[in-house]
Amino acid sequence: HSHAQDTFPNECCGFMYGHENDVRTVTEARLVDNSKEGDQRRRFEISGKDYMDAEKYALEKGMTLLGVYHSHPQHPAIPSEHDRKQALPWFSYTIVSVMDGKVDHTRSWQLDETKQFTEEELKP
Repeated sequence: HSHAQDTFPNECCGFMYGHENDVRTVTEARLVDNSKEGDQRRRFEISGKDYMDAEKYALEKGMTLLGVYHSHPQHPAIPSEHDRKQALPWFSYTIVSVMDGKVDHTRSWQLDETKQFTEEELKP
């Protein structure tokens, strides 16, 4: 959450790592620079190199790359149409809503077989 607050009013982004058995368990999150050129208040981008580095890191650490997190400054933690179009199947997409510089709420989503987001349960 501190990453989302620190980058406010811009969107932050990063990767989530861990393991998947019956449930996904995130054991580590690593921030990534938002590579979006121009206005970063409404969009984030993660470079192809950062994705490759993330996969390599997961392999080296014996973990699985479970998904991506990003923030929604001044908006709820609901995926946008842009988020849906950029999403990959299987990945978890955790969104942190930041209102006036403070984390408001966090929700996580995954694409279903119809390419729509379904909400995932989050446990502390």
